Amino acid sequence: MNIQWYPGHMTKARRMMQEDIKLIDIVIELVDSRIPFSSKNPDIDELAKNKYRLILLNKSDLADDAVTTKWENYYKNKDFAVAKINARDGMGMKSINNIVQEACKEKIERDRKRGIINRPIRAMIVGIPNVGKSTFINSYARKACTKVGNKPGVTKGKQWIRLGKNIELLDTPGILWPKFDDEAVGLRLAFIGSINDEILSITDIAVELIKFLQANYCNTLVQRYNIESVDDPVQMLTGIAEKRQCIKKGGELDYDKAAALLIDDFRSGKLGRITLETPKED
Repeated sequence: MNIQWYPGHMTKARRMMQEDIKLIDIVIELVDSRIPFSSKNPDIDELAKNKYRLILLNKSDLADDAVTTKWENYYKNKDFAVAKINARDGMGMKSINNIVQEACKEKIERDRKRGIINRPIRAMIVGIPNVGKSTFINSYARKACTKVGNKPGVTKGKQWIRLGKNIELLDTPGILWPKFDDEAVGLRLAFIGSINDEILSITDIAVELIKFLQANYCNTLVQRYNIESVDDPVQMLTGIAEKRQCIKKGGELDYDKAAALLIDDFRSGKLGRITLETPKED
């Protein structure tokens, strides 16, 4: 499946980020712990060159913890500051201030030598759609200061948020990049909800997810839906539809409904802690 999605407002948002980056000390990029490579926007590396960088592996409660640790080490080895977090329940959030201060210590020391004391660190928050930026900011600031939604594209404009005396955050809209060179990247983004579901065939997406789960988390579907394990992913989806009574008028199985159920169960963690990709050795 060759999935591409780059609506016009993302071009405008990228230009806005390009203009604002000169004001920034550190770029904080949220990625989804289930796809830490595919959810990392390669355009950000170009935008943020010569800036301090922090990668936050968000939604780590939904991912395979052992694989998340591998990703943490992978990005640390590429000279990023890295932290595992779950912004929704606050896990890992208390350490972020210290990590930001440590990442920017050279800049803070330069300021001190020039007589500039206690100037706030300016951080830009970036990430693809639906990676949890708004939830992260609300948790970080301990108040509802951005609009939160469970669909991509809720944050459309930019806003500065002051966090005490030490840090100022610039929120930015979630953006993707114009073309996914690897078809698997688009598919993984669709699995986690970073692509608008309305442009996708939900049944085709579910079949592809079943293929992955059969190969990597073989008992997950059998245990969750109490269905028989078979090689054919469409037959597995049929089993889910039958067990969960996904039936249209007239008694025909409703594959779209079964597919939507499966995708929702994956996104919400009801299938267990699943990671869709592992680090490649350089």
